[in-house]
Amino acid sequence: MLSFTKYKDVFLILISTLLYVTFAYYLERTEFYKLLFLWFSLFTCFFFLIKSKSINTSTLIGLVILFRLIFLFAIPNLSQDFYRFIWDGRMILEGLNPYLSLPETYIKQGIHPIAETSNLYAGMGEMNGSHYTNYPPINQLCFIIAALFASKSIFGSIVVLRLIIILADIGILYFGKKLLERLNLPIKNIFWYALNPFIIIEMTGNLHFEPVMLFFLIWSLYKLHQQKWVWAAILLACSVSVKLIPLLFLSLFFQWFVDYKRILDNLKNSTVQRKLGWIAAFAGIKKIIGFYTITLATIIILFLPFYSSEFVNNYANSVGLWFRNFEFNASFYYIFREIGYQFRGYNEIAIIGKITPILTILFLIVITFFRQNKSMIQLITALLFGLCFYYFTATTVHPWYLATPLVLSVFTKYRFPVIWTIVIIFSYQAYANTPWKENLWFVGIEYVILYGFLIFELLKNRQYYKIVK
Repeated sequence: MLSFTKYKDVFLILISTLLYVTFAYYLERTEFYKLLFLWFSLFTCFFFLIKSKSINTSTLIGLVILFRLIFLFAIPNLSQDFYRFIWDGRMILEGLNPYLSLPETYIKQGIHPIAETSNLYAGMGEMNGSHYTNYPPINQLCFIIAALFASKSIFGSIVVLRLIIILADIGILYFGKKLLERLNLPIKNIFWYALNPFIIIEMTGNLHFEPVMLFFLIWSLYKLHQQKWVWAAILLACSVSVKLIPLLFLSLFFQWFVDYKRILDNLKNSTVQRKLGWIAAFAGIKKIIGFYTITLATIIILFLPFYSSEFVNNYANSVGLWFRNFEFNASFYYIFREIGYQFRGYNEIAIIGKITPILTILFLIVITFFRQNKSMIQLITALLFGLCFYYFTATTVHPWYLATPLVLSVFTKYRFPVIWTIVIIFSYQAYANTPWKENLWFVGIEYVILYGFLIFELLKNRQYYKIVK
C-alpha cells in the first residue's frame, strides 16, 4: 500500500509537469475548452499532492520551484501586459519618464525612443498604449532590471521578469512559513498559495507582479508580529509601491496598536485605572501615528523621482479608469448595472464607480472599529474580508487580483479564495469570442460557486463558535 502511495505521488508529479508544459508552450488564449481541461486537471493534481501524507515539506518546496521553472522560456499566453512592462523599463533606462508620455504618441509621430518600439506597441495593444502607465515605482524598478539585462530582446526581458517573480514567490514561501510557525498554524498551509496552479500560471506564467507586492506585505506582517513596527511600516510602503491595493489595509492596523475597548473599560473604573488607560491610549496612538507617518513618507519618497504636476494628473486619471471606464468579471456591479439599464436605459458606470469605493471605505471603517482585530490572525482575517468586499463590489476583477486574498487566507480558517482561484478561469471565456465579449452565464457560474462556498464557510465557523461558547 505504501509503495502504491509513493507511485501515486510520482504519477501526480509527472502528470502535473506534462500539463504545465502543455499550458506554457502549446496553448492559445482563445482555446477556452482546452484551457478548462488543463486548468481543472492541474487543480485535481494539486489537491491530491497537497493532501498527500507521504510528501514532505522539502519535496513540496522542490515542486514549487520546478513547476515555475517550466515556464522560464515561455511567452505569456493569457496576458499581454508584459509588453508595457518592458516598454516602461526601457523608457526609464533612456532617461524618459514613462508616466508623462503615451506609447501611441510615439507611434503616431513615427518616433522610436527605445529598441523594438513597434513590436512592443503591437504586443501591448491600442487600449494599453493609449493610457498612461499606472505601475508604482518599485514595480518600475523591476522593469528597469529587465531593461538593464535585455535592452534589445523581448524574450530576454521576459526571462528576467520571470526570474524576479519566482524569487519573490520564494520569499513569500520563506516568510510565510516563518509567520505560520509564529502563529502555531500548519506550515503546509503556505502551499495553498505556493503550489496553487493559479499562482504558477497567472504570476510566473503571465508575468503579473502581485508576488513582489505580496513578498513585502507578508514580510511586513512578519515584522509586525515581532513588534518591529518601524520595519513593518517601511515594508508595507514597499508593498504599496509595487501595487496600490495594500493602501486599503491601512485603517485595519488600528487595533493592533490601540486597544480602545480596553481603554474605554478602564475609564469606567478607578482613578488609577483611568490613568493607566490614558497612558496606554497615548502610547498606542503615538505608535499608530508613527506607523502611518513612516508608511506614507516612504511611499512619497519612492514616488519622488517621478514627481511633477503632470505626473499627478496622469496617474490619477489612469487609476480612475478602473472606476469610471473598465468592466470585467464583476459581481454585484453587473447587477447594479442591469438595474441602471432597466430604469435609466444606459450604463451608469460613471455613477456606480463612484459609489462602490465609498461602500468599501464604510465597510473598512466598520471592521476597523466594530470587529476584534487584536491578534495577527484576526488582523489578517480583517484584511482578507476588507479586500474581498472591495472586489465583490468592483467594476473590474482581473484573475491575477486573487493572489492577495489567496495568500492572506492561508493564515486564516477560510478557504473560499482557493475556490475562487479555481472558478476564476470561467472569466477567460471572454477571450474565446471574436471580438472580445463576456458571457455573463459563465461569470454567473463563477460567483454562484464562490458565494455558495463563502456562505457555507461563514455558517460553519458560526456554528463552531456556538459550540465553543
